[in-house]
Amino acid sequence: MFTQQQYAGTLQENYDLLCKQLDALLEGERNVMANLANASALLNQFLDRTNWVGFYVMDGEDELVLGPFQGLPACVRIALGKGVCGTAARDRQTQLVEDVHAFPGHIACDAASRSEVVVPIIVEDRVFGVLDIDSPELARFSEEDARGLEKFVRVLEKHLQ
Repeated sequence: MFTQQQYAGTLQENYDLLCKQLDALLEGERNVMANLANASALLNQFLDRTNWVGFYVMDGEDELVLGPFQGLPACVRIALGKGVCGTAARDRQTQLVEDVHAFPGHIACDAASRSEVVVPIIVEDRVFGVLDIDSPELARFSEEDARGLEKFVRVLEKHLQ
């Protein structure tokens, strides 16, 4: 899963280390865009077999707008409840999608994407946005990946308050 040599432990240990690195990287910085940009860069550096890593943030009450990311240009606006990202934000639940083409209403920003994991970001009991990660491989992400990314988002949330 991780490409860096220091990530030689179990998948769970790798995610724990990644979370510690995120916490240290964001410590003391209060700028939201800077924190999201660094979080997407950190994930992009250490995740393999992905083609897009980034964030969508709430814009008003019913729409997500593109935030900092690593990858090809992406869809700018996503309505709440639409596609994988909009569904994760509306339901406040992680979406783990083995085949995006089988997901009802999937929004194809990058035709190369085959699987996706999206984790909602909750700040002060409100949906702030989502972490979105795509892969060109079917079934790229496991339940263990989803749990690790949820931990990553919990660390991020404390730096967005």
